[in-house]
Amino acid sequence: MDIDIGISTRDRALSADALQKLLADTYALYLKTHGYHWNVEGPHFQQLHALFMEQYVEMWNAVDELAERIRALGKYAPSSYSEMALLSSVKEEAGQPDWQAMVTNLAEGHQEVAKSARQVLRVAEEIGDDATADVVTPRITLHEKSAWMLRATTK
Repeated sequence: MDIDIGISTRDRALSADALQKLLADTYALYLKTHGYHWNVEGPHFQQLHALFMEQYVEMWNAVDELAERIRALGKYAPSSYSEMALLSSVKEEAGQPDWQAMVTNLAEGHQEVAKSARQVLRVAEEIGDDATADVVTPRITLHEKSAWMLRATTK
């Protein structure tokens, strides 16, 4: 059945492509945050363990909403680690960083995701994709706030 939601096929593809990158960035940051939750050590263990859990649970829920929006636009969501890695700008680290590096890495990751979400918003606004704009606007706010909270932790 054809998709007829008031957005052209070309514009739906533009929006979905931008969402795929945001999904990959969110998923990569989710994985990193979850791993840090498991492995954090140091004087702020309890605080960071709880903060990382709060953040990864939120992102876990977000990836589903992003993927479903991609599907509503008529494209397939990336669904493998390799696809996510190709699309994502969130960097992986080798080894086991200390708690301070974890906090810094996650702050940088949230900033990257906020930038990706802002790019999706620009595309959505340009093509009149209000539903996608509604999905990504709160993501920008959340990731900017998360980055700020993590930056404040390193002071």
